Amino acid sequence: MELKRVVITGLGALTPIGNTLTEYWNGLINGVSGAAPITRFDATNFKTKFACEVKNFKAEDFLDRKEVRKLDPFVQYALVSTDEAVQDAALDFENLDTNRIGVIWGAGIGGLKTFLDEVSSFAKGDGTPRYNPFFIPKMIIDIAAGHISMKYGLRGPNFSTVSACASSTNALIDAFNYIRLGVSDIIISGGSEAIINEAGIGGFNAMHALSTRNEDPATASRPFDKDRDGFVAGEGAGTVILEELEHAKARGAKIYAEIVGGGMSADANHITAPHPEGLGARLVMSNALKDAGMTTADIDYINVHGTSTPLGDISESKAIIDLFGEDAFRLNISSTKSMTGHLLGAAGAVEGIAAILAVKHDIVPPTINHFTDDPEINPRLNLTFNVAQKRTVRAAQSNTFGFGGHNASVIFKKYEG
Repeated sequence: MELKRVVITGLGALTPIGNTLTEYWNGLINGVSGAAPITRFDATNFKTKFACEVKNFKAEDFLDRKEVRKLDPFVQYALVSTDEAVQDAALDFENLDTNRIGVIWGAGIGGLKTFLDEVSSFAKGDGTPRYNPFFIPKMIIDIAAGHISMKYGLRGPNFSTVSACASSTNALIDAFNYIRLGVSDIIISGGSEAIINEAGIGGFNAMHALSTRNEDPATASRPFDKDRDGFVAGEGAGTVILEELEHAKARGAKIYAEIVGGGMSADANHITAPHPEGLGARLVMSNALKDAGMTTADIDYINVHGTSTPLGDISESKAIIDLFGEDAFRLNISSTKSMTGHLLGAAGAVEGIAAILAVKHDIVPPTINHFTDDPEINPRLNLTFNVAQKRTVRAAQSNTFGFGGHNASVIFKKYEG
């Protein structure tokens, strides 16, 4: 069976450094930090008092006011970023076969705010259960994909992927496979997350996973810096429209890039810590390259997982050198989490968009907030510190790794007809 080619025809982004695709990209290439004191709740008594929140966003500006009350923020974000991507791709669903258009969406946690509110309300009451009838439908992770499909009348494959911080990269890989196998013509894919609340910040603080650089939030996310002290929580959504090449050409769609490979692996090591030698990270990148029929010499940019944690950044850098050899020192590497923070289940989609746009525009976004070299990270690696770099990007690889040892990696390259 000959596999079909799959291209990217639409993008949408709602992020801590921009509420549209254009704003997001401009924020990336200009090295903007999205970190600031938390406004979602009173964080006075929390170890971490800052995060990368979506700013100047009112769901009512995009969605019906009555409907907003029925939607957890992670679903609101998903619908808004998807609307931008649908418009960007110029999808006219009335003239498309909606039985062959699907939605595959990723989230790591889902409706945490809804769960927190409902359980807190019960705990404060007299013991009588007075739960909102929308409690469960607002909370469950798959409901984002459901709402997207219902909004546009899409009857193709519809489900969600859950693999912690690798969730939306897994969603992109699944979407890629369904299209190249001929099951669907178009799949709306991506991810969203909204965990900046008492439970989310408190829970990650309890794990000692978050930076506590409260005196200087804007520089707290500092991947590969010697003084990094944990990740910065982020929120938002990213949407990617994947489409079968001939279908896209037939309707005259613009094409950002071609998606050519996806890899998956497991660390099989620890519930939260990466393998110290990066074995799972090496394997997932290798698997993606094999799937794409490419070698390390074909990749010009890696958007790394790069969370700004002490162990993770070292293990990922080791994996790159181990797999790429001398090619590792020819690459540009960057962690856009230095700007957006860590969007958890949405990270793969949001960072995948960064990789796609790097391929499209031949600009590599920087890793900001670098002050001190880490002696455990090879200084020959070009980690694109502090300033974006122009270069030809023939192909870009995007890595995401999740708690539980879940690894996913995807490759995009310039479209050639």
